[in-house]
Amino acid sequence: MGRPRSINRDKVLDIAERIVREEGATALTFDAVAKAAGVTKGGLQYCFGSKDDLVAAMAERWVEGFDAEVARHTPPDATLSQRARGYVTASACIDEATQTKLAGMLVSLLQSPRHLDQARRWYADWLKRLEPGSETERRARAAFFAAEGAFFLRSLGLVEMDQDKWDGVFDDILSLL
Repeated sequence: MGRPRSINRDKVLDIAERIVREEGATALTFDAVAKAAGVTKGGLQYCFGSKDDLVAAMAERWVEGFDAEVARHTPPDATLSQRARGYVTASACIDEATQTKLAGMLVSLLQSPRHLDQARRWYADWLKRLEPGSETERRARAAFFAAEGAFFLRSLGLVEMDQDKWDGVFDDILSLL
C-alpha cells in the first residue's frame, strides 16, 4: 500500500489567492480550488475544514507576511513615528494585484463574525501602538489612517490609481512622518 498523498497547504493557498485575484471572491469554492490544485474536495476539506477556514488561512498568511514586511522597515527599538513609517512603507509596497486579492479576501472574511473580530483585534493592536500623546504621534496616527484609506480606496476600485500616482500618494503620507 502506497503512502497517502499529502496536500501542500502553501500551494493550495497560492491557487486560492489566484482564483480570488483573477475571478473574484465569489469564484472561491472548494470545488474550484480542488480542481485547480489537482486534489480531491474531501482532501481539501480534511486540510482546511471549511471554506471559511481556507479564507482565514489565506488572510493569516498575508497578515504574517505583511507584519514581517513592517518589521523589515522598522528598527527594533522604534519610536511611535518609526513604527508608523514602517507600516506606511510596507503598505506602499503592496502592488495592485495583491490589493485586488486582499479586497476579495476581506469581503469574504468580514462576512464572518469570527473573522471580523480577528480583523478588529489586529487593527486595535496597531492603534494601541499608535496612541497619540504629542503632535508627532498624532501625525503618525494620521499617516496610518491615510495609508489604510489609500489601500482600501484603490483595492475596492473606488479610485483608479496607477503606480506613479500610488507612489506619489505614499510619498505624501510619508512626509507626515
